[in-house]
Amino acid sequence: MTGRPPILFPLFAEVETLPGIGPKTAQSFAAAGLARPRDVALTLPHSVIDRRPVATIRDVVPPAIVSVEVSVEAHISARTRGGPSRVQVRDAQAEFQLVFFHARGDFLTKQLPEGERRIVSGKLELFDGIAQMVHPDHILRPDEADKLPRFEPVYPLSAGITQRQMAQAAAGALARLPDLEDWIDPSLKAREGWPDWADALRAAHAPASVADTASTAPARARLAYDELFAHQMTLALARRQARRTKGRVTRGTGALAHKVLGALPYTPTAAQTRAIAEITADMAEPRRMNRLLQGDVGAGKTLVAFMALLAAVEAGGQGVMMAPTEILARQHLDGLAPLAASAGVRLDILTGRDKGAERAAKLADLAAGRIGILVGTHAVFQKDVVFQDLRLVVIDEQHRFGVAQRMELGAKGAAADVLVMTATPIPRSLALAQYGDMDLSLLNEKPPGRQPVKTALISTARLDEVVAHLARAVAEGRQAYWVCPLVEESEHVDLASAEERFRSLRAALGEGIVGLVHGQMPVAEKDAAMADFIAGRTRVLVATTVIEVGVNVPAASIMVIERAETFGLAQLHQLRGRVGRGAAESTCLMLYQTPLSETGERRLQILRETEDGFRIAEEDLAMRGAGDVIGTAQSGLPRFRIADLERQAGLMAVAQSDARALLTTDPDLTGPRGRAARIALWLMEQDRAIRLIDVG
Repeated sequence: MTGRPPILFPLFAEVETLPGIGPKTAQSFAAAGLARPRDVALTLPHSVIDRRPVATIRDVVPPAIVSVEVSVEAHISARTRGGPSRVQVRDAQAEFQLVFFHARGDFLTKQLPEGERRIVSGKLELFDGIAQMVHPDHILRPDEADKLPRFEPVYPLSAGITQRQMAQAAAGALARLPDLEDWIDPSLKAREGWPDWADALRAAHAPASVADTASTAPARARLAYDELFAHQMTLALARRQARRTKGRVTRGTGALAHKVLGALPYTPTAAQTRAIAEITADMAEPRRMNRLLQGDVGAGKTLVAFMALLAAVEAGGQGVMMAPTEILARQHLDGLAPLAASAGVRLDILTGRDKGAERAAKLADLAAGRIGILVGTHAVFQKDVVFQDLRLVVIDEQHRFGVAQRMELGAKGAAADVLVMTATPIPRSLALAQYGDMDLSLLNEKPPGRQPVKTALISTARLDEVVAHLARAVAEGRQAYWVCPLVEESEHVDLASAEERFRSLRAALGEGIVGLVHGQMPVAEKDAAMADFIAGRTRVLVATTVIEVGVNVPAASIMVIERAETFGLAQLHQLRGRVGRGAAESTCLMLYQTPLSETGERRLQILRETEDGFRIAEEDLAMRGAGDVIGTAQSGLPRFRIADLERQAGLMAVAQSDARALLTTDPDLTGPRGRAARIALWLMEQDRAIRLIDVG
């Protein structure tokens, strides 16, 4: 099937073909992301107005939407030009007024003739003790009562679109729904009590109660599942494609790994040992590895990655480890150097800073295979960087790579295996949404000897005490980070707050003791300040959040986070993870400004209760939503119209196993359910997936 199936044509026509949409409205619809009838059909009402008629407004507590039959008693004209015109009406037991602004000519006397009965529906409010309804939404004759919707859906709107236009367009789109074969596994559908696709859409657009607009309502749950299923089909196809891509069999001898393990002052955790086994087994397969290594702060991912890189070298190849910034690349180099030395493997670094003869020499050594393991920034992907035999690419990923970049990356090494590391514990539903095309290795225990970090919440009113405490700690030879608040509005304000804190701490603690690092500094200055702190020449490092990512200074045992309530949970957890890496007992002081909001307080309490990054991530997701947790801009997260990743995490897992199972039983999607699934992919605009099937 090379093009969109004809059965879907009516849903993919221009939006102007729907009733009530002219060229101008079509522009508003397009601006709101509603370019086709399909988009309108998949935009569900978020709430519902109960317009069931009542006999009288007497027992209604305003403000409230009311529908009631009234007799029209009198018209009271506007006193001033442009002022309100009023119509006095009476229901079975009470009187109230209908209020109209800018009513033209005889419009009101025609709509509401004195002495006649009408049904009015709208928002009843109290104004100066008088009950009134301003501009009723509906005015009908009693014989038209059946035209009043009992439950009226309320759509999410964008500028230039009214509820009426949206409802009319939705009705037009629903009238075109084709009768499609079902792509959902019949036993799952029966177990969940889900309706057919078209019935589900009709039901979702015609809620009969508030419960019908909840994500748990059967019609909505089914439609959410359809989106998640189509997305997971795409990822499963991408995964299959990656697995079909011929890899190289990379089987290490274990000789170098044995030397490194012998030189370690500790024994790896069970989780590390398991992850190493999973990764090396994957590398020994003839297909390409595409694996995610996910671990909490300090779970020891670097060792696991290094063991995988050693397997590549043992098999006669090379490995590369990529970091998002130069600071991190240098830190990986420092961390891996002693391990590489104990294995007798040549390790080198390549960043944008390498120039001229030095760079040329490195490139020559790389091409000749004299460098076994290379650490670098994305500079390693420049055209002139050639490996003799690249077997493994490790990406230390701070959400900078989406699925598309991962596909691109794979093209560099002829069939090189790919291992992505992330230090951010991601809730399972988001991990599936973002990395569902990858196999997962999890590090969920801390290495022995990691000290728990004592976390204290302190009001900014006690700042002087904190500085005094810091002065004592520095006198004892301890080191501390001081993280300044992030001021969203401008980097200049961030900078000002960091520089001001730097000056005040320098005045309190003395010259040469305090260093400063922030985002606006030239790279060389930033590196120099970091180097001073790592070497212990400075004792306190004042920083904006540039230090949260992977910086490792075992001697630092105090972390002060100023205005902690302005940070996200995951960010605070990452920052806290920068201490507790050495033998000294570590403390994290979270300074907050009173009064704390309810969510701010809840966030800080969770951090005080637990150091489990996965639990913190789940809480963060529940409190903030998916886009915020991983930063929508770089998240590579799909945007769903109906599915809600926070509340429907369970559905995502079911969709993943369902998609993978379908591809196992019907790899070419040619059986009845497979053909239906192809239509679902076209319907959900997963065109990339369709290309993958046809390539496959």
